Amino acid sequence: MQVAVDGRDLATRRLRAQHLVGARLPDPVAVVRHFAAVQAQEYPYALWGVDQRTPGVGAAAMRRLVDGGAIVRTHALRPTWHFLAAEDLGWVQALTGPRVHAFNAYYYRRHGLDPASAEQTNRLIVDALRGGNHLTRNELADVLAAGGFPATGNKLAYVVMWAELDGLIVNGPMRGKQHTYALVEERVPAPRELSGDAALAELTFRFFAAHGPATVKDFAWWSSLTVTQIKRGLDLVGSRLTAADVDGLTVRFDPAAPTDGDTAHTAFLLQAYDEYVVAYSNTKFAFNPLEVTGSFFMHPVMVDGQVAGFWRRPASGLELDVQRTLTARQRTALDAERDRHEAHVAG
Repeated sequence: MQVAVDGRDLATRRLRAQHLVGARLPDPVAVVRHFAAVQAQEYPYALWGVDQRTPGVGAAAMRRLVDGGAIVRTHALRPTWHFLAAEDLGWVQALTGPRVHAFNAYYYRRHGLDPASAEQTNRLIVDALRGGNHLTRNELADVLAAGGFPATGNKLAYVVMWAELDGLIVNGPMRGKQHTYALVEERVPAPRELSGDAALAELTFRFFAAHGPATVKDFAWWSSLTVTQIKRGLDLVGSRLTAADVDGLTVRFDPAAPTDGDTAHTAFLLQAYDEYVVAYSNTKFAFNPLEVTGSFFMHPVMVDGQVAGFWRRPASGLELDVQRTLTARQRTALDAERDRHEAHVAG
């Protein structure tokens, strides 16, 4: 039996499930594990997006966790960067990597890439990284060229992404301002072993527990899995999720998700592509993106669960473009969020 949920309740439940309100998760690894994967396209902002769901550890501590390998950054779920807890990397890539390869097929053909060439480029990359030899993408280009496979620009990106999706390589520690790559077998010493139905059930439950209430189409967009796979995952999860109706759409969520946490007069500076906005396809109405001018993915200012404007942090400091009139309490909440972000940067 389904229960009825309206659009505003949808936003409120998501704020709590995503730990933007209520109890914060204890540390950044717990945040990434809760979501299964967190989009991390813009690295400094992605660090903030994870940290704001904790009591606040600061940017420097976040960077140490990624450099140390407790949190890994790689292409997963979709052809874009994500953070994952290190132990989850293997089974997530094994489950979703084939689907991302399918999405990449057009670009593979365009650049003359196929399984036979990937077997050789993967071998060159793995051999070059073996023994803790962390290399930048440009350095991998030199390795590939020396091995008879010159690649630059987008072609290089897809050659390297192929090795990522095959679960062979992942980020290494930063070298100054440059990202490096490392071998998964050296970077992730204790992977969690999940496969088949067990992996599908795990990802299905984690998505709806962290992002719910959400629809099958939301999950399909986020994970790249097929609707057939998702329906199988829902059958496996069974009564651990609750179904509800929102404007004729069936949404699902974890009935044990947090219900505490005051959502009145909340304000958040969300990273570009934050999970609160990027994880949904046909339920985007929950955060009402049409009231403002601009892409709602790009660093939204969220007030009471709704997009109210946008923000950036160029070299000159924090810049806000608030496009809605705020009450005094909402302005107070936004000022508090600005202070929290400044503490993160300073930390």
